Amino acid sequence: MVPVLELEDVSVVRDGNTILDSLNWTVESDERWVILGPNGAGKTTILNLASAHLHPSSGTAQVLGERLGRVDVFDLRPRIGLASTAMARRIPRDETVYDVVLTAAYAVTGRWNEEYEDVDMRRAERVMREWRLDGLRDRLFGTLSDGEQKRVQIGRAVMTDPELLLLDEPAASLDLGAREELVRLLGDYAATPDAPAMVMVTHHVEEIPAGFTHALLLAEGRVRAAGPIAEVITGERLSEAFDLPLVVSTSEDGRFAARARWN
Repeated sequence: MVPVLELEDVSVVRDGNTILDSLNWTVESDERWVILGPNGAGKTTILNLASAHLHPSSGTAQVLGERLGRVDVFDLRPRIGLASTAMARRIPRDETVYDVVLTAAYAVTGRWNEEYEDVDMRRAERVMREWRLDGLRDRLFGTLSDGEQKRVQIGRAVMTDPELLLLDEPAASLDLGAREELVRLLGDYAATPDAPAMVMVTHHVEEIPAGFTHALLLAEGRVRAAGPIAEVITGERLSEAFDLPLVVSTSEDGRFAARARWN
């Protein structure tokens, strides 16, 4: 089986600053990864590589079996689902929720003169039901709450049945209720047998959905730990990465929580 993502000795350097330093990491098709680390650790840069929006300065990056630098990224990107703040900024504020989801079939933001097949429209309707968006069908994207916009972005990202789903801080800025609703939806989706490989960036262990299988812990552009989630999300490893004494607890349903230990 070919990994969906394989980074070999990858470094990214910008303006003389090393953002990622000799990164080695592999994601298999049945894995759901979370990436954690302090601000500036290189988390979003990894997603930019994985979504074929950035090439490494050195090393080899293979995405869905294709090597970056030797593949037409415009053919590769439609096979990847991406939900991020940068993507949200490209969505017209006056676009209806239905059209935001549907236009993913053409990998465009903003409906124009495209002609959509019945299969595209049926899938858009199904995705909207699954992500609890059907009640927002005719609402304009710019009028939605943060939580609603996050769900719309993810619905758009899964519209085309991607082989790899990338989520950049999907629960950021959400209130407690909206966060828990989104985390539950993501956990349910991750547990379905036909879900793609998933990689999610977050700053908070409380935002990791139940059912995620692996974790990558970064600090200063280097891997501090990578592997099965229970082996990586520990007080000892997080304390080292964040340079702060931390205690990690786990609930019965597999959710994590972390707090500082001051004494």
